[in-house]
Amino acid sequence: MRAFDYVRAQDAAQAVASHAQREGAVYLAGGTTLLDLVKLDVMQPTGVVDIHRLPLDRIETLPDGRVRIGAMVTNTTLAFDETIQSRYRVLSEALLSGATTQLRNKATTAGNVMQRVRCGYFRDGVSPCNKRAPGSGCAAIDGHNRNVHAVLGTSRQCIAAHPSDMCVAMAAIGATIQVQGPNGQREIAFLDFHLLPGDTPWKEHALEKDELITHVTLDPPMRNSRSAYLKLRDRASYQFALASAAVIVAVDKGAVSDARIAMGGVATKPWRAKEAEAALIGQPANEAAFQRAAQVAFQGAVPYSQNAYKIPLGMQAIVRDLMTVTA
Repeated sequence: MRAFDYVRAQDAAQAVASHAQREGAVYLAGGTTLLDLVKLDVMQPTGVVDIHRLPLDRIETLPDGRVRIGAMVTNTTLAFDETIQSRYRVLSEALLSGATTQLRNKATTAGNVMQRVRCGYFRDGVSPCNKRAPGSGCAAIDGHNRNVHAVLGTSRQCIAAHPSDMCVAMAAIGATIQVQGPNGQREIAFLDFHLLPGDTPWKEHALEKDELITHVTLDPPMRNSRSAYLKLRDRASYQFALASAAVIVAVDKGAVSDARIAMGGVATKPWRAKEAEAALIGQPANEAAFQRAAQVAFQGAVPYSQNAYKIPLGMQAIVRDLMTVTA
């Protein structure tokens, strides 16, 4: 058993200060990912800063139409919030498609944003994995890569797919992440928060040292739009996406006037398909146009030995989701 220091923070400033005092410290919120990885000895924190009592559990509508979500709001609370269900249906559906009720009751908004990959080579603690042991290699490239490995945003250093459903919906909606650190507060655009693996796959996010997520603020809803989340997986519950799509579409006089498309299960970060969105705008809201946009979304995809099926599967997720929201 590895010893570690434990601190229960009363506010964000104390949490940041306590974290800064301990090299190798981690923040503990719901713990649904952290505790797993500590038990597997994949993460070996020297200190744990417990933030679950911080007063960051509110969902607020701001005067400019945005919605601010506290870092400690649970996935269950967020999914069933009346404002989220009425204005951001895609987010509620994404949250309810993930994990189980018990896990959603514990998992937090900020924890979900920080969720780590489910690659078996990362989690086994012994296989070559550049995320866990920089420079050791990526066993998944020539190994088992059917389920939780990507075809978009990959590199020769890492091909693990980002696992979050919530983050895919937020990528489609548009959001800003508020963080607090030793140098004060700042904001990070949601699409810039998660990093592509490139040559440094161990750098997973844009947080600076000791920074703590305090809020996620959603952009105002797209006017006159409908949205939906579709998750395709090996079984109907408690399984990560093989491919998923979050779409938000506005249609005017039979043509697409605005569109947002994000994908999960197929990319190394929550993947916003902006070129596919541009290909849709001005086109008739029909299956042929949706198929063309889906093809654009997967331009540049790189399949590996066992996951080439994710390209047509991901395309069909987009098409089916678009058909649903424009029916």
